Amino acid sequence: MVNSGLIFDIKRFAVHDGPGIRTTVFLKGCPLRCWWCHNPEGISCASEVMFFTYKCIECRTCAGICPTGAVTFESGMHHIDRQKCTACGICSEACPTGALKLVGRMITVEELMQELEKDILLYDNSGGGVTFSGGEPLSQHRFLKEALKECKKRFLHTVLDTSGYAPVEVLSSVLDYVDLFLFDLKLADDEEHRKYIGVSNVQIKENLRMLADTGRGGDVILRFPVIPGITDTERNIGGLLEFVASLKDIRRIDLLPFHDVSEKYSRLGREYKMPACSAPDAERLNHIKDCFEGIGIGVKI
Repeated sequence: MVNSGLIFDIKRFAVHDGPGIRTTVFLKGCPLRCWWCHNPEGISCASEVMFFTYKCIECRTCAGICPTGAVTFESGMHHIDRQKCTACGICSEACPTGALKLVGRMITVEELMQELEKDILLYDNSGGGVTFSGGEPLSQHRFLKEALKECKKRFLHTVLDTSGYAPVEVLSSVLDYVDLFLFDLKLADDEEHRKYIGVSNVQIKENLRMLADTGRGGDVILRFPVIPGITDTERNIGGLLEFVASLKDIRRIDLLPFHDVSEKYSRLGREYKMPACSAPDAERLNHIKDCFEGIGIGVKI
């Protein structure tokens, strides 16, 4: 039993993370390295500091207070040496404008439940509940399981937003406490999956098939990120259609159009691999929609 976990955000009044009005809990840490990841602050399994350039007034308080000398101003420009930074949070606490933000804090299951209970009336009135996202929530599966169990004790509807990349026994350990799975499906070809996602897709496919074969296919909504030139190719769409058609009782897929989140990467000092990519046009999205509807899958864009 693990009673505490590392989270990087709690988003209230979420309406795109499952039915009704929801509270989404973002757990930190992810084994995937998707080129287009829209939550790069959830990748690392440790706390880290984000820097918001537009908020900085160059008072240099952070540079003077940093105990490791990780924060400096070089040629008038703010700089964080990520090798020296220990994410102690001293600089973010001292920053008068909030230009520095510590991302990642430990929270106990009890503390999390206290936060979630504040929104119970919203859940009851809207048919909503709690969604666990990330990062990859299954990376902290022991904490996740305890939190899910506490949610079910309170009769809260639970959603797991997952890449599906985890040992099957890990996914199996939380099945009884999850009402709905938002399950990412990105690339059909394993070699391409390794290139753009950083890991094999074999385990992901096995886990999705396990859900379908154990009668949970109707509790799965697939999520497909539409990335021009990468995931939206005819070859990939064809491979996904063949795979999805072989699964029992999968009824719906959500298409998630690419959007530029390069600013998030610069705030974390991370490389962004998608600078030349643009959002898919309506014609392409509608074509993909038609393809999945053609095998009897409901589609939402």
